[in-house]
Amino acid sequence: MTKVLTSIVTSLFFVSFFYAQPKEPNVVFDKNITVKGKVVDKETQLPLEYASIAFFSKKENKIVDGGITDVNGEFSIIVNDGIYDISIEYISYKKVSFLNKKLETDEDLGIITLEIDYGTLDAVEIIAERTTVEIKLDKKIYNVGKDLTVSGGTVSDVLDNIPSVTVDVEGNVALRGNDNVRILINGKPSGLVGLNSTEALRQLPAESIERVEVITSPSARYESEGTAGILNIILRRSKLQGFNGALTTNVGYPDAAGISGNVNYRTGDVNFFNTTGYNYRETLGNSYTFTQYKENGNYLDEKQDWVNTRKGLTSNIGVEWYINDSASLTTSLVYSDNDSEQDSKNRLLQYDNNFNLTGETNRLDPEVGNSKTIQYATNFTKNFNTSGHKLSFDFQYEESNQNENSLIITNGVATDKVDRLDSQTDILLQTDYVLPIGDNSQFELGYRGGFNTRKTDFRVELLNTDTNEFEVDNDLSNLFNFKLYINALYTQFGSKIDKFSYLFGLRLEDTQITIDQPTSGDFEKKRFTGLFPTINFSYELSDSQSITLGYSRRIQRPRSFYLNPFPSRTSLTNIFQGNPDLDPSYSGLYDLGYLNRFEKVTISSSIYYQHETNDSNWVSSETGETVVVNGTTLPVIRRTPVNLATNDRYGFEFNVNYSPSRKWRVNTDFNLFKSVTRGDYEGVSFDAENISWNIRLSNKYTLPGKIDWQTNIDYRGPSEDAQNTRKAIASANMALSKDLFNEKASIAFNISDIFNSRRYKGDINTPTFTSTRDLQFRGGQTVNLSFTYRFNQKKKPERQRGGESFEIEG
Repeated sequence: MTKVLTSIVTSLFFVSFFYAQPKEPNVVFDKNITVKGKVVDKETQLPLEYASIAFFSKKENKIVDGGITDVNGEFSIIVNDGIYDISIEYISYKKVSFLNKKLETDEDLGIITLEIDYGTLDAVEIIAERTTVEIKLDKKIYNVGKDLTVSGGTVSDVLDNIPSVTVDVEGNVALRGNDNVRILINGKPSGLVGLNSTEALRQLPAESIERVEVITSPSARYESEGTAGILNIILRRSKLQGFNGALTTNVGYPDAAGISGNVNYRTGDVNFFNTTGYNYRETLGNSYTFTQYKENGNYLDEKQDWVNTRKGLTSNIGVEWYINDSASLTTSLVYSDNDSEQDSKNRLLQYDNNFNLTGETNRLDPEVGNSKTIQYATNFTKNFNTSGHKLSFDFQYEESNQNENSLIITNGVATDKVDRLDSQTDILLQTDYVLPIGDNSQFELGYRGGFNTRKTDFRVELLNTDTNEFEVDNDLSNLFNFKLYINALYTQFGSKIDKFSYLFGLRLEDTQITIDQPTSGDFEKKRFTGLFPTINFSYELSDSQSITLGYSRRIQRPRSFYLNPFPSRTSLTNIFQGNPDLDPSYSGLYDLGYLNRFEKVTISSSIYYQHETNDSNWVSSETGETVVVNGTTLPVIRRTPVNLATNDRYGFEFNVNYSPSRKWRVNTDFNLFKSVTRGDYEGVSFDAENISWNIRLSNKYTLPGKIDWQTNIDYRGPSEDAQNTRKAIASANMALSKDLFNEKASIAFNISDIFNSRRYKGDINTPTFTSTRDLQFRGGQTVNLSFTYRFNQKKKPERQRGGESFEIEG
């Protein structure tokens, strides 16, 4: 069914594409008119290249012609005589219109000035059309287009360079040190993330991203999921008239290659867009675990090495139809198809309490996997006469499938067959209504319904040594059905009084979770309803200084993976097992921010506090089960998530942007936080206090020959909880970039983890055993070379305002 739907949608897209080409107008006019003018920035008086000019015919009631400005901000467009509404637009600037313009002879509109659209409510500070960072009332927006160190990389690489965000060696994303973060694509859950967000973020090309919104104090319009906050990834989509786009290719070591492109074609009132990328990437990894059992003093020495190969295609294709001046309809199709192969080797050495070798086990686990996702989305937006007054509807349907199978070989003999099939459907319904009240107030109302169904079929077959046949192990095999239905209503009101702005919101969410295990006969339904208030204030101390204060209540619902009680089979003695009794975590998030812009320095800082109840943590313990390896009986250690009472997190974040000249820019981000956990589990206290910090320094300098040189240094301080101690991690990346062909193309060379130092090291200490771990997921240093070519686009130069440097792109 999915393949049929895909074929139909694709066919309709291409048919509509060709039928949407410009046609001769039905109405014949007497003569042609040349309309010209020049578009400049109101404040700097610098020309704006690629500003869009559209002519809306009053007689034909549609857009009939248009064009864009050149490098000098000038345009000259030929139209038929008649009466038009002429609009001039540039992204993040206020639109200028000439209404009911009667054109009978050649017309010179003169110099047209556009001013930056700071917004009515939520804009505290927007520096320029394409800035390095934009600070708003409830979020920070980071534009990533000129980050050289991620050229040819993936979304995971991009996120790891965003202030406040960290990506650990296993690919898990955290915000301010908290991994309970919600990841959205264009403001919604997306098929681009799929069943496994960690893997999907490593497949999506970095060049597909326009910006990342870091939302640490979400307003009520956002779903309440994610106790740390929200990361909203915005994909590229051009609104320029005509055909334009960019193509990027890359090669790297270890073996890596990819090609990605984004194209856009806008003609009249129809806009076609597409972003497609194919990536092949090989990563090397290894882990080492040394365990001592306190009861008998025996030791286990376990080493694992793996080679993981991933290749896949991801495409986002869509059509945006401007029905008239006040309404638009956007439809899009996301398709993702990825294959993976992982060859894992595990060596287990056993020692007695005198450290004499008593046994050795070698285990091979070659795993093959495939994942596919298809997502259909439709958005309708109606703008009313008053600026900002609008109504929008969204519908989204997604199907995802992921298959994994492996044949485990122990000491040269095939002993286990493991197959896992995941399938998921997601339906999203959403509507939002925005009503401006007067010049400085705004009311919002909306509904969101999310309906997720997921099935996991886990099948384990073990070798029967008597018959030499594989037989299904019903104790390990499991069929798990999971449903998560969320219905939400929200409302919010905001206003600006002189230099003071506020935004009050309230969100109601009703959650229903269904857990069905046909294998064991277990069936459980959970339902919980909650109110989630949000409050955001800002005050402009001066033109260059402002403070913000935000509060939001958040929730972290347990994912199906954390609820599924089937045990993993990656190791004979160490397993992961979900907990079907896991409950949601709730938190209250407070954030006090300060922004100050000097001539060449911008300082952004915040103090934050989070109180979380029902906090979930990973607990390691002996299961009571044993396995016999080489004649020795060994206990099985299980890691499982449990609710551990409360967690308090205090933190201070400090960000500095320093631009001494056009050629040099320095950015640093420092985050210091303290975590306090209080709770007991099975009579054992898990009370813990931990102070840790992260610091990131990015330096970009233009060398002679207009070669851009960028270096990023990252340090993540040590941390600990009741059972785990983690050592500090330091790493460095470097990149060089050069523009070619009059800035139509760029070539970039980057090295990641220069000193091969990005390793996870830590200890586990429980009442019955201690372990030391050393993990390197990405295999250390990687090298990448990428080439980008832009057609009908041009990378804009930096410009100065008040001594600061700003990034601008078309």
